[in-house]
Amino acid sequence: MTMPGYDRMWFGEQSSGSNLDWNGFLAWTKLDEEIIVASAQLTDCGEKSARQAIELTEYFTENFSVNTDRIYAAGYSAGGETMSRAVSMRPDLFAAYLHGASQWDGTFEPVAENGVFVYIFMAENDEYYGSQRARDAYDGLRGAYSKSGVSEEDMEDFIRLDIPDDNYFNSRGIYNYHGGGNIVFDDEEILKLIIQK
Repeated sequence: MTMPGYDRMWFGEQSSGSNLDWNGFLAWTKLDEEIIVASAQLTDCGEKSARQAIELTEYFTENFSVNTDRIYAAGYSAGGETMSRAVSMRPDLFAAYLHGASQWDGTFEPVAENGVFVYIFMAENDEYYGSQRARDAYDGLRGAYSKSGVSEEDMEDFIRLDIPDDNYFNSRGIYNYHGGGNIVFDDEEILKLIIQK
């Protein structure tokens, strides 16, 4: 279940399907893995869309041959706000979550209690959110995992924080760091890390 940013939200019929040519959707289909990729167009960045994402996930588990131990979530920007809520509301649905260029709007404890692996990616100089929000989410999740009994040595098995500097983006011809956060979906190693959980 992968959720796009604001520019690919539902704005009426003229916006229909705009999320399907987004690299955050297409990248998963290019993996050497049998995978069903679902992506909804957000109607808001809050609880309504989070519930819709959960319902769509449940629809696929009920109507398709899905290994319920291998359901993954991803969200970019506004989609990350939504998916952090969805993963927090139903952490039992998801094995891992890729949180890209976004703020965390969900809670931390349910994610830790269910052992959901979380990979947080944010540009150091993200123009929209700023990297401190990624650090705050990481600290909140780390605290929840620590409270649930995860040791410091095992913490990387449950949460990762990736905050590349400007050079990482500039060397790839990217100078808009928030929009450039989409590049996380082009990193096959990160995607493989998610689906190995």
